[in-house]
Amino acid sequence: MKKEKKLGSITFPQMGDYAIPANFLLSHILHNKIIVPKKITSRTIELGTKYSPEFVCTPFKYTLGTLLEGLENGANILIQAGGGCRYGYYAELQEQILKDLGYDFKFYNLVVAGHTDVKRIYHMMKEIDPKFHVLKGIYYLLITKQMIKYMDDIDHYIRGNIGFEVEKGSFLKLKEEMLKNFSKVNNPLKLHYLYRKYKKKFKEIKINKPNDVLKIGIIGELYTVMEPYSNYELEKELASMHIEVKRFTNVYYLLFEKHKKIKQYLKNTKKYITYQMGADAADNIGRAKELCLDRYDGIIHIKSSFCTPEISAMPIISKVCNDYHVPVIFFSFDSNTSEVGIKTRLEAFYDMLLMRRKL
Repeated sequence: MKKEKKLGSITFPQMGDYAIPANFLLSHILHNKIIVPKKITSRTIELGTKYSPEFVCTPFKYTLGTLLEGLENGANILIQAGGGCRYGYYAELQEQILKDLGYDFKFYNLVVAGHTDVKRIYHMMKEIDPKFHVLKGIYYLLITKQMIKYMDDIDHYIRGNIGFEVEKGSFLKLKEEMLKNFSKVNNPLKLHYLYRKYKKKFKEIKINKPNDVLKIGIIGELYTVMEPYSNYELEKELASMHIEVKRFTNVYYLLFEKHKKIKQYLKNTKKYITYQMGADAADNIGRAKELCLDRYDGIIHIKSSFCTPEISAMPIISKVCNDYHVPVIFFSFDSNTSEVGIKTRLEAFYDMLLMRRKL
């Protein structure tokens, strides 16, 4: 009698709330144990920084730290999805670092050189779990895609209104409930029903929002923008100042919209750039102009330290904002960035925007 292959335990890097749809997908299409990454803490950063090259960009350190914690918790299969800039080389380097540390595991990178090969991913899934069924995989992949879309749509509404909630904590409490219920669905109709239900509930939350609120747009490097811990909860800080926030980058955009919208961004900013600049740099130049035309009060650009595409984009973004007379402030984050320093500069930027309003 043929002995059945023992399945390994899977983990993956942490980024915002997206561990929820990632866990939903993997737990439905594979029979392996899924070790969901914990929320990032100072220990995560310490681990990642300790074993990373000194001048590597900060997301490398964050994701390495989460993978190390996953290995400590019993994972022996790591899944990464790097691509777009130096992020495309994370998998190979992180795999070598972790193996040099003595860990025994299998490493699977879903994106190679910025491209996804469906056939290669199919063979990966069959290697991870020989019982993987392609039709079941497609079914739950489509549900996961829609879940991400709904999450990002709700987040967009929250950013614009959370700073004006009458009862503090209402939005985040309801969001936590929504995500918990999202993770339990097993068909697209149930997911759509929950989305409509919670969309209505969010709009029923009482807010006290004046017509002339300050509006700030956030642009920048994708991981630092989407992982709250890596930017010191910048969006929450802005909400406490009663500011309406707009942020473009989310997972749905990166996976399903970027390839279309980047052409429009390049067309709209031909005065400033001609070609793609890697990662989200060209997108952010286009977004800066869009925010200026939409009469936003200010723009915040955030990035990890040593992020080359965003460093190249910064002077061009400054030029765009100068042409439209819109203030912009730049923040760089790494494991040694002072949270107090960030808050002090943010408060000064806020005071300056208020003074401009009075002129």
